[in-house]
Parts: sequence; structure tokens; C-alpha cells
Amino acid sequence: MPLSSSSLTPARAALVALGALSLSGCGVNAVPTSQEEAKARWADVQSAYQRRADLVPNLVETAKGAAASEQQILVGVTDARARATAINITTNDLSNPDTFAKFQGAQNQLTQALGQLRTVVEKYPELKSQERFADLMTQLEGTENRINVARERYNEAVKDYNVTIRTFPAVIAAKVVYGAQPMVPFAADAAAQSAPKVSFGAPAATSGTK
Repeated sequence: MPLSSSSLTPARAALVALGALSLSGCGVNAVPTSQEEAKARWADVQSAYQRRADLVPNLVETAKGAAASEQQILVGVTDARARATAINITTNDLSNPDTFAKFQGAQNQLTQALGQLRTVVEKYPELKSQERFADLMTQLEGTENRINVARERYNEAVKDYNVTIRTFPAVIAAKVVYGAQPMVPFAADAAAQSAPKVSFGAPAATSGTK
């Protein structure tokens, strides 16, 4: 006499439970959990960089009045911002070293350009004394700190994710279920560690005798 479907329910339930337990033991939950944490921290990085990009136009516009002769530096800051904001990197690109390197390189160039802008402030005391510009520079410094913190937290989350997908038993789910790839962390930029070198050029030639 064939077994009824109801008589198999407990056995099927036991198999489902066993399968779920096995998958859980293989890291089927740990891998996406670590990945989503890294993606969340990446969103913080993007938010901090966007905040800096939003400050740049106001900084440059405010500096033009007092430092009009430093057009090369002001244009350089504007161009660096344009390059930095032109590279849109998504969470799908976090495992692509080439794309990530381009993004980091563009952001580092903007960091260096803003360093040059700071030297302009020292050369023009009247610019430094402007309340509006001083407020913008304070916001910029706060944003740079946010960027550093966000990058550190992202790197920590990436490290956790990369370790998770390489260690047993989660490596089973990482390879078989998800096809997971390591994410790329931020690396220290050697150029960003040194003070920017700025040349203000030769003074403008004076007109001859009348």
C-alpha cells in the first residue's frame, strides 16, 4: 500500500531542516551578511565624497575675488572635482581593481588640488579673514575627517568580507552559491602623504613708463 503524502511530511520537514542547517553551517548566511555590511560602509564613503564635491564650487567662487591672480590653481581644483565626480562606481564595481583604482586616483587628485587651495589662503590673508570662506574651509576640514573615518570603516568591512569568503566553512557558500569575489579596499596614496608643491609663477609684468 503506497504511503500517503501526509505520512511523508515529517520526513520532508526533517530533510528541509537538515538542509537549512547544512547550508547555514556552510556560511550561506555569513557571506551576504558581510557583503551587505561592506556595501553599507561604501555608501558612507560615497556620501562623504559627495559632500566634499558639493563644497568645492562655493570654495572656488569665494576665492576668486581675493585671489583672482591664482586662476591656475582655482581652475585646477575645478577640473579635479570634475574628474572625481565623473567616475561613478557602484557596489558591483567594488570587486573590480581597475575601476576602483581609477576612482581612488581621481579622488586623490582632488585632495591634492584642495591642498594647493589651502596654500592660497596663506598667501592672501584677506581671503583667510573672510567669514564665508573661513566657514567653508571649516566644513571642508570636517568633511575630510568624515572621509577618513568612512574609508577606515569601509576597509574594516571589506577585510571582514574578504576573510569570510576565504575561510571554511563560508568559503563553500562563497564559491558554490554566490561566486563571491574579493572586494577592493582603499590603499594609502603616497603622494597624498606629502605637502603639495605649489608654484604661483612669476609676478605679472608691470607696464612700462608712460
